[in-house]
Amino acid sequence: MGENNGIDQPISAQGLPLPALDRRKFIAGLGGAAVLATMTAEQKADALEAHLNETLTTAKKTFPTVAQVNAQINTRTYRRGVGKLFAGQEGNVGYLPDMPAKPTLTDFIRLRLEGSRDHCLQSAHLAKSRGMDEEIILACLLHDLPMSLMRSEHGFWSAQLFEPYVSEKITFAIRHHATLRFFPDEKAGYEYPDLYRNMYGEDYVPPAHVQAEYKMVRAHRWYMLPRLVTVNDLYSFDPNAKVDLREFEDIIGRHFRQPREGLGFDGSNIAHMWRSISNPDSPL
Repeated sequence: MGENNGIDQPISAQGLPLPALDRRKFIAGLGGAAVLATMTAEQKADALEAHLNETLTTAKKTFPTVAQVNAQINTRTYRRGVGKLFAGQEGNVGYLPDMPAKPTLTDFIRLRLEGSRDHCLQSAHLAKSRGMDEEIILACLLHDLPMSLMRSEHGFWSAQLFEPYVSEKITFAIRHHATLRFFPDEKAGYEYPDLYRNMYGEDYVPPAHVQAEYKMVRAHRWYMLPRLVTVNDLYSFDPNAKVDLREFEDIIGRHFRQPREGLGFDGSNIAHMWRSISNPDSPL
């Protein structure tokens, strides 16, 4: 056995050994053993982490198959399509704060739709920083909020929930963004995300009705509206990046028709959905 120069076998956060380290390549990359001998333990650790990150980034990625994903169904106490507001996926649910008598969109975002709130805020902030049209920014802010209500077919649920209060273009963008996620568009800057290879399986093929919807939207004059939502969507989130909802209050005021009676009490054909979100502990 040769001298290990203070570099031990790396261990993962779960206590499992990572792939074997090529010590010669690692030390040579630092400038040789003489350079390594002058480094502190912290410097060695930082260098090792950088080397492993580079190695993992260039390694071949592996994803589950559709059959492997389906085999996980009966291992859960919940269905993956359920909204997070209605079912605890990590322990028990908690008490919810009271809603105002005449709740606004911002009240719902702050007090009920927190499951996808940070994601939507980051997406809208990204769209705004890129100089997108205000309707696209608002579509990014709203597009995944109703996943607290329903995850499955959430593009249609989202569009239905907001349709009485936003423009037809915003509704179109929200409704069809979920389907466009499954179809890359290199020219627009959208790649199929690894998240879906893990979520659906590497060999997943969208069902016929999703392919038909994509074909229709792809030929539509408003195709770029939902496509820009996918482009400004985020598939790896920074939990430490906090975006303040106040950044979008002016855009909400210009493009969201807030009912005077409050969401859920304006007599619209979807008011019951807002009341359900407001009071998810009601048994009936």
